[in-house]
Amino acid sequence: MATITYENSTYRTRGELPVVGSSAPEIRLVDTRLKNTTLSDWLGKRKIMNIFVSIDTPVCAKSVIEFDRLVADHEDVAALMISYDLPFAHARFKKENGLEHIAGLSAIRHAGFGENYGVEIVDGPLAGMFCRAIVVIDENNTVVHTQQLNDIATEPDYEAAFRALGINVSED
Repeated sequence: MATITYENSTYRTRGELPVVGSSAPEIRLVDTRLKNTTLSDWLGKRKIMNIFVSIDTPVCAKSVIEFDRLVADHEDVAALMISYDLPFAHARFKKENGLEHIAGLSAIRHAGFGENYGVEIVDGPLAGMFCRAIVVIDENNTVVHTQQLNDIATEPDYEAAFRALGINVSED
Protein backbone atom coordinates (compact mmCIF):
# COMPACT_ATOMS: atom_id res chain seq x y z
CA MET A 1 0.00 0.00 0.00
CA ALA A 2 1.28 3.43 -0.93
CA THR A 3 0.11 6.89 -0.01
CA ILE A 4 -0.57 9.69 -2.46
CA THR A 5 -1.58 13.30 -2.09
CA TYR A 6 -4.42 15.19 -3.71
CA GLU A 7 -5.20 18.80 -2.86
CA ASN A 8 -2.96 18.70 0.25
CA SER A 9 -4.60 15.57 1.71
CA THR A 10 -3.12 12.08 1.88
CA TYR A 11 -4.88 8.96 0.62
CA ARG A 12 -4.02 5.26 0.38
CA THR A 13 -3.80 2.92 -2.59
CA ARG A 14 -4.50 -0.82 -2.65
CA GLY A 15 -1.53 -3.05 -3.41
CA GLU A 16 1.89 -2.17 -4.77
CA LEU A 17 3.25 -1.41 -8.22
CA PRO A 18 4.66 -4.51 -9.92
CA VAL A 19 8.28 -5.20 -8.99
CA VAL A 20 10.93 -4.41 -11.60
CA GLY A 21 12.11 -7.74 -13.03
CA SER A 22 8.75 -9.47 -12.45
CA SER A 23 6.27 -10.57 -15.08
CA ALA A 24 3.65 -7.90 -15.70
CA PRO A 25 0.24 -8.85 -14.32
CA GLU A 26 -2.22 -9.62 -17.10
CA ILE A 27 -4.59 -6.82 -18.02
CA ARG A 28 -8.18 -6.81 -19.23
CA LEU A 29 -9.21 -3.36 -20.37
CA VAL A 30 -11.57 -1.85 -22.96
CA ASP A 31 -10.29 0.15 -25.93
CA THR A 32 -11.99 3.05 -27.71
CA ARG A 33 -13.77 0.63 -30.09
CA LEU A 34 -15.30 -1.12 -27.03
CA LYS A 35 -13.10 -4.17 -27.62
CA ASN A 36 -11.66 -6.10 -24.67
CA THR A 37 -7.86 -6.01 -24.69
CA THR A 38 -5.07 -7.91 -22.94
CA LEU A 39 -1.28 -7.69 -23.00
CA SER A 40 -1.26 -10.19 -25.88
CA ASP A 41 -2.73 -7.46 -28.10
CA TRP A 42 0.73 -5.85 -27.98
CA LEU A 43 2.71 -9.09 -28.21
CA GLY A 44 6.34 -8.41 -29.12
CA LYS A 45 6.05 -4.67 -28.44
CA ARG A 46 7.51 -2.74 -25.57
CA LYS A 47 4.81 -1.00 -23.54
CA ILE A 48 4.58 2.19 -21.51
CA MET A 49 1.53 2.30 -19.28
CA ASN A 50 0.52 5.82 -18.31
CA ILE A 51 -2.03 5.26 -15.52
CA PHE A 52 -4.03 8.23 -14.30
CA VAL A 53 -7.18 9.59 -12.65
CA SER A 54 -9.04 11.05 -15.65
CA ILE A 55 -8.36 12.20 -19.18
CA ASP A 56 -10.40 15.31 -18.34
CA THR A 57 -7.96 16.70 -15.78
CA PRO A 58 -5.16 19.06 -16.87
CA VAL A 59 -2.09 17.06 -15.79
CA CYS A 60 -3.52 13.75 -17.02
CA ALA A 61 -4.39 15.31 -20.37
CA LYS A 62 -0.93 16.85 -20.69
CA SER A 63 0.74 13.49 -20.00
CA VAL A 64 -1.34 11.72 -22.67
CA ILE A 65 -0.45 14.38 -25.26
CA GLU A 66 3.23 14.21 -24.31
CA PHE A 67 3.37 10.41 -24.54
CA ASP A 68 1.72 10.59 -27.99
CA ARG A 69 4.44 13.01 -29.11
CA LEU A 70 7.31 11.02 -27.62
CA VAL A 71 6.24 7.62 -28.93
CA ALA A 72 5.60 8.87 -32.49
CA ASP A 73 9.02 7.78 -33.82
CA HIS A 74 9.06 4.45 -31.97
CA GLU A 75 6.75 1.98 -33.72
CA ASP A 76 7.92 -0.87 -31.49
CA VAL A 77 6.59 0.91 -28.37
CA ALA A 78 2.90 0.84 -27.43
CA ALA A 79 1.77 3.80 -25.31
CA LEU A 80 -1.15 2.57 -23.21
CA MET A 81 -3.16 5.35 -21.54
CA ILE A 82 -5.18 3.76 -18.71
CA SER A 83 -7.95 5.18 -16.53
CA TYR A 84 -11.54 4.55 -15.47
CA ASP A 85 -12.76 7.06 -18.06
CA LEU A 86 -15.31 5.70 -20.48
CA PRO A 87 -13.89 4.53 -23.82
CA PHE A 88 -15.91 7.34 -25.42
CA ALA A 89 -13.99 9.94 -23.38
CA HIS A 90 -10.66 8.44 -24.50
CA ALA A 91 -11.85 8.50 -28.14
CA ARG A 92 -13.11 12.08 -27.88
CA PHE A 93 -9.87 13.28 -26.32
CA LYS A 94 -7.77 11.50 -28.93
CA LYS A 95 -9.79 13.05 -31.78
CA GLU A 96 -9.91 16.56 -30.27
CA ASN A 97 -6.15 16.58 -29.83
CA GLY A 98 -5.18 14.84 -33.09
CA LEU A 99 -3.43 12.00 -31.26
CA GLU A 100 -2.31 9.08 -33.41
CA HIS A 101 0.14 7.01 -31.40
CA ILE A 102 -1.53 6.18 -28.09
CA ALA A 103 -4.11 3.58 -27.06
CA GLY A 104 -6.80 4.87 -24.71
CA LEU A 105 -7.88 2.07 -22.37
CA SER A 106 -10.65 1.95 -19.80
CA ALA A 107 -11.03 -0.30 -16.75
CA ILE A 108 -14.83 0.06 -16.70
CA ARG A 109 -15.64 -3.51 -17.63
CA HIS A 110 -13.03 -5.48 -15.74
CA ALA A 111 -12.33 -5.15 -12.03
CA GLY A 112 -8.87 -5.94 -10.75
CA PHE A 113 -6.50 -3.78 -12.77
CA GLY A 114 -6.16 -1.14 -10.05
CA GLU A 115 -5.43 -3.68 -7.35
CA ASN A 116 -3.15 -5.86 -9.53
CA TYR A 117 -1.07 -2.82 -10.48
CA GLY A 118 -1.22 -1.14 -7.04
CA VAL A 119 -2.89 2.03 -8.31
CA GLU A 120 -6.45 1.86 -6.97
CA ILE A 121 -7.18 4.73 -4.59
CA VAL A 122 -9.09 3.33 -1.59
CA ASP A 123 -10.20 6.44 0.30
CA GLY A 124 -11.02 10.11 -0.16
CA PRO A 125 -12.89 11.82 -3.00
CA LEU A 126 -11.07 9.81 -5.70
CA ALA A 127 -11.71 6.39 -4.12
CA GLY A 128 -12.00 3.70 -6.79
CA MET A 129 -10.07 5.71 -9.37
CA PHE A 130 -6.39 5.25 -10.22
CA CYS A 131 -3.47 7.25 -8.90
CA ARG A 132 -0.84 8.55 -11.32
CA ALA A 133 1.77 5.90 -12.13
CA ILE A 134 3.99 4.66 -14.94
CA VAL A 135 4.74 1.00 -15.60
CA VAL A 136 7.16 0.14 -18.41
CA ILE A 137 7.14 -3.41 -19.78
CA ASP A 138 9.54 -4.96 -22.27
CA GLU A 139 8.56 -7.06 -25.29
CA ASN A 140 8.57 -10.19 -23.11
CA ASN A 141 6.14 -8.61 -20.60
CA THR A 142 8.81 -8.13 -17.94
CA VAL A 143 8.47 -4.98 -15.85
CA VAL A 144 11.55 -2.80 -16.46
CA HIS A 145 10.54 0.47 -14.75
CA THR A 146 7.87 1.83 -12.43
CA GLN A 147 7.06 5.23 -11.02
CA GLN A 148 4.25 6.04 -8.62
CA LEU A 149 3.84 9.77 -8.25
CA ASN A 150 3.21 10.85 -4.69
CA ASP A 151 1.21 13.89 -5.81
CA ILE A 152 -1.53 13.33 -8.40
CA ALA A 153 -0.91 16.84 -9.79
CA THR A 154 2.67 15.96 -10.80
CA GLU A 155 3.69 14.88 -14.31
CA PRO A 156 5.57 11.59 -14.72
CA ASP A 157 9.25 11.37 -15.59
CA TYR A 158 8.88 10.81 -19.34
CA GLU A 159 12.61 10.49 -19.95
CA ALA A 160 13.03 7.79 -17.29
CA ALA A 161 10.20 5.75 -18.82
CA PHE A 162 11.81 5.78 -22.26
CA ARG A 163 15.33 5.38 -20.85
CA ALA A 164 14.16 2.07 -19.31
CA LEU A 165 13.61 0.92 -22.91
CA GLY A 166 16.98 2.23 -24.07
CA ILE A 167 15.46 5.23 -25.82
CA ASN A 168 16.79 8.77 -25.36
CA VAL A 169 13.93 11.25 -25.79
CA SER A 170 15.67 14.29 -24.35
CA GLU A 171 16.65 15.30 -27.89
CA ASP A 172 13.13 14.78 -29.33
